[in-house]
Amino acid sequence: MAERKISGGIYHAARKKKKYELPSQTRIVKLGKEKRKIIRVLGGRKKPVLISTDIVNLIDKKTKKSVKAKIKNVIETPSNKFLARQNILIKSAIIDTDKGKARITNRPSQEGSVQAELIVEESKK
Repeated sequence: MAERKISGGIYHAARKKKKYELPSQTRIVKLGKEKRKIIRVLGGRKKPVLISTDIVNLIDKKTKKSVKAKIKNVIETPSNKFLARQNILIKSAIIDTDKGKARITNRPSQEGSVQAELIVEESKK
């Protein structure tokens, strides 16, 4: 919606957006069988992006080791609680894997994989 001047008139944009300034269609990475897509980006390069996956590269902070794990479920997403219900993988989402709970540290919609770190559960006294 156009902004208004103090006098009540409408500010008119100097020009329309160029093709490279337009936003691309949002990609949603869902939990499911692995599917990838290769898209063309600015400069003609190719970028592999995820559409759905059930595999995560899990990093254990204590041992400094990385292993592949299977994602069981999305437990919660701090940015939007409705995304967890739909099993959508985004950055900082807490997921349940076969190795334990983990937090996603990368942006799966922009990269071709899911990276996460194990969450250390503190024992209650």
